[in-house]
Amino acid sequence: MALTDIRPPEPSRALPSDPQTPPHEPAPGSYVHRPRRLRTSPAMRALVRETRLTPQQLIAPLFVVPGSGVHDPIPALANQFRVSPDVAVDVARSLADRHVGGVLLFGVPTAKDPAGAGAADPDGPVPAALRAIRAAGLPIVTVADVCLCEYTTHGHCGLLDGERIDNDRTLPALAAAAVAYARAGADIVAPSAMMDGQVRAIRSGLDEAGFPTTSILAYSSKHASAFYGPFRHAANSAPAFGDRRSYQMDAGNGREALREMALDVDEGADMLMVKPAITSLDLLAEARRRFDLPLAAYQVSGELAMLEAAAAIDAVDRRRAALELLTAIARAGADMIVTYLAAEAAAWLGEPEARS
Repeated sequence: MALTDIRPPEPSRALPSDPQTPPHEPAPGSYVHRPRRLRTSPAMRALVRETRLTPQQLIAPLFVVPGSGVHDPIPALANQFRVSPDVAVDVARSLADRHVGGVLLFGVPTAKDPAGAGAADPDGPVPAALRAIRAAGLPIVTVADVCLCEYTTHGHCGLLDGERIDNDRTLPALAAAAVAYARAGADIVAPSAMMDGQVRAIRSGLDEAGFPTTSILAYSSKHASAFYGPFRHAANSAPAFGDRRSYQMDAGNGREALREMALDVDEGADMLMVKPAITSLDLLAEARRRFDLPLAAYQVSGELAMLEAAAAIDAVDRRRAALELLTAIARAGADMIVTYLAAEAAAWLGEPEARS
């Protein structure tokens, strides 16, 4: 037999002839992994949802003024009002009925002075509202913002030395305000002045005054943001000169924000806050990885204003956009969300459409 008649055996039909072709190629339209299987119905989507919003996570800001029977709309903040302490009780009751977790009280006094002494006035609007809410026995957490800006004639968050903010002289004033709020019934005090050492000073003041169980929610990561404008109109707290960049953080600084949080943890903070919420989602997520304390985020007034402006021209569905924003904040790591949408969102979350 000639050598040319010898041929190599044919390849086995059981093996793929083309090494690029997988041996078990699925039929067209058939996939091992189909994430869409978990999106087939409202009930399925609700069952497997990773981030769940509840009304108990929400904290509603309230602007409290002296007097009685006051319920004045705030032009710069849609659906928000300045209320007197008696009306604040009615608002808090309505929020509690919707299972909203808490209220955050800001005082808007009629009289101011350079030292912001009204912040610690036991008869001021915030202590009066706290006592009234406490007397009503409402199942809602009361949080009192601790700052001087609403109470100073110059609108800055600390005491002045000329036109310079005197950090260390401000600390006793903040501690005195926190004690006044704790004495009036605040469950939580929330220092927002961004003074170095404010958490330690307030913790010491509370403990010495006999309020060791009053919690501190520290505004730890608070940037000097362009999104605070409507709030400053509501609280009548715009600076009379300059700005707040010497004590609030530069918006470009993320590592500094995490350092601020770590310092507040060391000083005795029970909870940490980032503000503004939407522009700080990266910081919120990183804080969730680093710290085991409860985290809050403040959906600030400018964020609400953008939503309202977009909804007013039918650029977005207001309800869907609002819930999506709140969900994004929770997904990034917030356990609590301060939001002007608390009452509406709580109502929406009780309806089937919000769960679909």
